[in-house]
Amino acid sequence: MRLLGLDPGLRVTGYGVIDKDGQKLSYVASGVVRTETGELPARIKIIFDGVLEVLEQFKPDAAAIEKVFVNVNPQSTLLLGQARGAAIAALTAAGQPVFEYTALQVKQAVVGNGHADKQQVMHMVKRLLNLPAEPRSDSADALACAICHAHGGMGLGGLTTATRRRRAGRML
Repeated sequence: MRLLGLDPGLRVTGYGVIDKDGQKLSYVASGVVRTETGELPARIKIIFDGVLEVLEQFKPDAAAIEKVFVNVNPQSTLLLGQARGAAIAALTAAGQPVFEYTALQVKQAVVGNGHADKQQVMHMVKRLLNLPAEPRSDSADALACAICHAHGGMGLGGLTTATRRRRAGRML
């Protein structure tokens, strides 16, 4: 199964593509769609077209995207929501199944700690996908989204919790 992860942003939208074969995850590609200048409508179109281009090139079976969190700055939250909407619109226009995860779920799945920092996420993405170096932040977050979906939204944190429950059950 091929999975696409997206980390939406108005200036930089990260993408990451992985393959899942049983429990084995393999890196396919990652990168960014840049929209650093221009008016909002033009930037939204760049995101939309960029996501369609990634879909055409890598032909994923499903896509995972990070949900918007409420930011201290309402304007930033609104702009992020618009970038996310452009990415989701492109995915759905192409008939792509879309799955959504909070940042907490993604970090829990990849690091085992929902409050992990960006450096910890980048390090674990590198380890889980056996990469020669840590990916850039936006690509790492997108790959983390794909990994989260590959693990059913649970990943390392879910496995650890399930193991603890089983052990506790045996001890009783």
